[in-house]
Amino acid sequence: MRRIFLGLLTSSTLVFPAYAQQAADAVAPEAATSGEFEAISPAVAASLEAKLAGQVVKSDNWMISAANPHAVEAGAEVLRAGGSAADAMVAVQTVLGLVEPQSSGLGGGAFLVWYDAASGKLTTLDGRETAPLAATPTLFQDENGEPLKFFDAVVGGRSVGTPGTPALMAEAHRRWGRSEWSSLFEAGTQLAKDGFTVSPRLAGLIERDAERLSRFPRTADYFLPGGMPLQAGDVLTNEEYAHTLGVLADKGAEGFYFGRIADEVVGAVTHAPGNPGVLSSMDMALYKVKERAPVCAAYQSFEVCGMGPPSSGALTVGQILGMVGQYDLATLGADNPESWRLIGDASRLAFADRGRYMADSDYVPMPTNGLVNAEYLTQRAALLSGDDALAEVAPGSPEFDHALWADDESIELPSTSHISIVDQYGNVLSMTTTIENAFGSRLMVRGFLLNNELTDFSFRSHRDGVPIANRIEPGKRPRSSMAPTIVMQEGKPVLAIGSPGGSRIIGYVATSIIAWADWGMDLQQAIALPHAVNRFGTYDLEEGTEAAVQEEALIDMGYEVKLRALNSGLHAIEIGDGLQGAADPRREGIALGD
Repeated sequence: MRRIFLGLLTSSTLVFPAYAQQAADAVAPEAATSGEFEAISPAVAASLEAKLAGQVVKSDNWMISAANPHAVEAGAEVLRAGGSAADAMVAVQTVLGLVEPQSSGLGGGAFLVWYDAASGKLTTLDGRETAPLAATPTLFQDENGEPLKFFDAVVGGRSVGTPGTPALMAEAHRRWGRSEWSSLFEAGTQLAKDGFTVSPRLAGLIERDAERLSRFPRTADYFLPGGMPLQAGDVLTNEEYAHTLGVLADKGAEGFYFGRIADEVVGAVTHAPGNPGVLSSMDMALYKVKERAPVCAAYQSFEVCGMGPPSSGALTVGQILGMVGQYDLATLGADNPESWRLIGDASRLAFADRGRYMADSDYVPMPTNGLVNAEYLTQRAALLSGDDALAEVAPGSPEFDHALWADDESIELPSTSHISIVDQYGNVLSMTTTIENAFGSRLMVRGFLLNNELTDFSFRSHRDGVPIANRIEPGKRPRSSMAPTIVMQEGKPVLAIGSPGGSRIIGYVATSIIAWADWGMDLQQAIALPHAVNRFGTYDLEEGTEAAVQEEALIDMGYEVKLRALNSGLHAIEIGDGLQGAADPRREGIALGD
């Protein structure tokens, strides 16, 4: 096996077009500035080099873009052997859960958007975690009825919802798989046994979170051996994870939701020292993946489609695009502060609607169609017609035959991972997968971490006596910002894209689509564009990049501006005359074709 070590720069070409010859020197603190990966094939080395050069990767047959070269190569082996995008996803996810355990894995959940080439239809699978049946409205409140501090709620068993990722993997394979199920776990199993090199990014995250990781013996033994955080370059094995994958390979998802693994998951949650949860064996046994209709919104000549409730991703992305699409962003361009005023205030308006209306539509009525109705978005877009930042924003009034909810106040911190795949049969997969906050609940079971998704619910159930749509209820799925997206044109897919990043996912995806569709950027340029995101009034600009050029103009327009790390993980594939793949230079991933 040939070993190739490449410095993986994560900040190259993070510039606006007018400054395309300059490279940013600073990166987000949680990102790696360099790293060493064993290039499993020369193709992996070439893909890393393409990303460093700011170039798309091209292919005529199939393509994968995901957050780690080991995971991408595992999926590529499946596609080379004739597997489908669904098969490759299973292999990619199992390796991601090993090599970037802080972001996603078997103990978490995911949303999947699928274009089926044979039928020409688009659908989505909801593998979001569910609240335990024993959950109560006061789960995240203290004895005085006040919301707990975020990390007091997160760390331990209280925050753990029923995992959905194993069931989603099995359901996708059942519907669209071509490969033998058991074969899809081989790469992850072998890598767990042989070991992988800890990347600088993973090492940095472990060091930063060492105090929380140290609270639970199994977690500490793995990430803090001998009481010291793992270091970049250490070789890490995970025999327990290899055994868990063996159970899944042999017994399918039932091996996870019933029997010893399920018992250990429940035991870890209910006996978590200092902060136990209420997950039960019944919650595990009852978990089901749900197929849902995609939510689509018009933008230029495209239909931008993604995951509907319980995700706010597609609705909020669709609202932003639906509003700014009524202005000429193509002529204004990426360097014009007016473009960012329009995008920023459209985002603020969309987030106001998100906070009021969006939640699990199986539990609360939602104006899903009304929120992306063309007439409604025209009314909301008219609010953007001035020259300065909106003094204030408020939820709109989409067509909705129900009493209004109170505004939500849930916190959603970034972690997560995204996978885009196009197979040789023309199927397209866009999947965002997560355990929520970095390292989730910090509880480790059988070689994988458990999620903290329940903290995506509002900690309050009511405000001034008015119920909050995203309040916690037994069996309910917490609202998410994950935005796995497939862009359609004339009934055919032309782009698969998504990102991690908490509630900033919405801005990352929306602006990347604008850059690609309106500003003449190729896909790699679009996802490397410096981030400028406004959700609630403050305009966040990506520090250490040419986004800072916009600071003075935005302040003059009336915005509060903050320079900060904005560590997205966009992974995208363009489908046209051949395939073009791109991977976010802020993270470790690559795009790889045949």
